[in-house]
Amino acid sequence: MSSIHLVLGGIRSGKSAYAERLAAAIAGCQPVLYIATGIAIDTEMEERIQRHQQRRPPNWQTLEASLNPVGALQDRVGTIDPAPVVLLDSMDVWVSNLMLEHEGTPRLELDSRIVGAARRFADYISETDRQAVVVSSEVGYSLVATTSMGRQFQDLLGTVNQAMAEAADQVTMVVAGLPVPIKPAATGAY
Repeated sequence: MSSIHLVLGGIRSGKSAYAERLAAAIAGCQPVLYIATGIAIDTEMEERIQRHQQRRPPNWQTLEASLNPVGALQDRVGTIDPAPVVLLDSMDVWVSNLMLEHEGTPRLELDSRIVGAARRFADYISETDRQAVVVSSEVGYSLVATTSMGRQFQDLLGTVNQAMAEAADQVTMVVAGLPVPIKPAATGAY
């Protein structure tokens, strides 16, 4: 049975490490398909990506999909044994990548396109027999950005997070490394 568990938190809250432990627990001894959205655009981001890579167990598969996770998943159908658990890390980087890729697109069209992409991911997972753990930054507690693009990102990510939370069976907020359940599963799973 498919399900989505959204893991939210601030920067350096421990959300990715928690999501990795959660995905490993759900998968048991089976591999996890880690969908990486980050792009190594500078030294700091390269180091961040390396830290994430070093934490992953050797039997996990990595799928780099900075712009289209659903398309990347569909391209792999039939090429490998599908992992029962997908870990998407992270929605906020994915949203940022899409904003930069489609820079210059009118705001309402861009917002609709990106929210639609997040909904397509949730729909795709619900049509499979996979369980997904999705990581995203919570922007509601941060300062309002000082640039127009920064404010657009915050508004858009907040909307994407709400759409994913609505589709999710469970939502957990990670604060200072501690998971705080926000939306429990109806069946009590995991």
